Amino acid sequence: MKTLTTSAHIEPDTRYRVTPFADRACPFVSLRIEGDFIEIALLATTGASEALRNLAAAATEAAGLLDALDDDTPGVAE
Repeated sequence: MKTLTTSAHIEPDTRYRVTPFADRACPFVSLRIEGDFIEIALLATTGASEALRNLAAAATEAAGLLDALDDDTPGVAE
């Protein structure tokens, strides 16, 4: 991964978009995470599919932990 540090809040209306670029010389996919005031684009070239799977697994784990916090914390649930 190239070095960049950023911070953004994921809100319920956050949008996601995946776009493939099948360029013969350098094929890649773009994974965009979009909100009202920020857009983050992750570009993954061939060979990075395992890194994307690990990102998806980490996001799934984070969602499960967030659900557990929501269930276990009085006053947090809507």
